[in-house]
Amino acid sequence: MVKKATTGVISPESLKVKDGEDPWTQEELDEVIAELNEARTHSLEVLAAQEAELSGLMRDSGDGAGQDQADMGATSFERDHELTVVNSERDKLAQIERAFAYLTDGTYGICESCGEPIGKMRLMAFPRATLCMTCKQREERR
Repeated sequence: MVKKATTGVISPESLKVKDGEDPWTQEELDEVIAELNEARTHSLEVLAAQEAELSGLMRDSGDGAGQDQADMGATSFERDHELTVVNSERDKLAQIERAFAYLTDGTYGICESCGEPIGKMRLMAFPRATLCMTCKQREERR
């Protein structure tokens, strides 16, 4: 069973919001926490499955004896793909853990780049967000 991260979360009233937004409610915060917990559980399951698959690919790769170049190329491509998926899930899991840390220390919803509130609507749509829309768009243009 995956440990749920709900203890130590600060009160919703202490979370900053953008001008014109209503303060966080306990229900909204509970929804974000539930979504983060669900995403963490899913990522851990995907990681376990992908790491097992990758382990099998590494173990079965052998020295290539008896395989033609196309088979070795396909195996190499599959192994690279599995590594990409594993790394992507690890990154996602790190973002989830960082969101929980921010919820605990009271900095959840603050843009890591400019220090302004990210916005409740963005966080409810994407609870792992660490940048406001302006900073995220600026980052993507680079």
